[in-house]
Amino acid sequence: MSKSKHPEYQYLDLMQRLIDEGGRQEDALTGDVTYSLFGAQMRYDLNQGLPLLTTKKVYWKGVLHELYWFMSGQTNIKYLIDNGVHIWDDYPLRIYNEKREKEGWPELSKEEFVEKIATDDEFAKQHGELPRIYGEMWRKWPRKNGGSVDQLRWVIEEVMADPHCHNAIVTSWNPEYLYAMALPGEGARFPICHNMYQINLCNGKLCLQLYQRSADIFLGVPFNIASYALLLQILSKVTGYPVGEFVHTFGDVHIYEKHLEQAKEQLGREPLPFPTVTLSDDFDSIDNFRPEHVTLNDYQSHPPIKAELAVVGGYNAKVHKDREGT
Repeated sequence: MSKSKHPEYQYLDLMQRLIDEGGRQEDALTGDVTYSLFGAQMRYDLNQGLPLLTTKKVYWKGVLHELYWFMSGQTNIKYLIDNGVHIWDDYPLRIYNEKREKEGWPELSKEEFVEKIATDDEFAKQHGELPRIYGEMWRKWPRKNGGSVDQLRWVIEEVMADPHCHNAIVTSWNPEYLYAMALPGEGARFPICHNMYQINLCNGKLCLQLYQRSADIFLGVPFNIASYALLLQILSKVTGYPVGEFVHTFGDVHIYEKHLEQAKEQLGREPLPFPTVTLSDDFDSIDNFRPEHVTLNDYQSHPPIKAELAVVGGYNAKVHKDREGT
């Protein structure tokens, strides 16, 4: 397949642009250096396969279980840990460490913390929670009267009732709990990065556009592409509309300085054909969907490329504390 035709080159070319043209940035809390561009877009026709990147192996099990975690409205990482997925371990550990000395909690290594979440239900209940994370915002957006809004169910019902609607939007961006907009003590301690998506019928096919305000091109974006493409496949089945395009729109898209050598290794590889997914007929709604209803077919890839996760973003006391509730 030629370079101009394989859809994965959208991703590879964007990563090359970041290396060549990205402006240098430095995280205000950790000092991590990135090279950034603002505003970019990729489009994937899911009739050409699932865009699970092939120039390095993507952690499919993590994609599948994380998406189910979101779709089912969960906020505790115990589900992920119990299923061998550790991509969210660092954020509740960071919250634990912020409060540890004041509360008199013991110092725990990451391995000890994860083990406690896995084996101690009370510890998991107290320390495994990430309130206001995607699942809660999608399925249980808090109302001011104490109730909640199920945004994901609403957009499904809306697009089925009115195929020409332009308002089928799910947002995770709730200013009441973010950064200095939050009241003192209520600011979320993790970043909401892929913050809004919209489904829409175009020429009779169901399409989904994600707006991602902040995107780690090397580690995060391959996950995000696969996750929202799979979400579109699931929504297509639930609504009965044929599947169309996944459109991925970025705000700040960046590459970490610590990932440059790994990125260059990936850029030297040629893409392979995309895989497909088969969805079981054992579910007909988002509420009875389970990860075991998804089968990944014919995934071929180059070997994985390991890189260190940068635990950055979210609430920063150095920047936000004096402005809380303003």
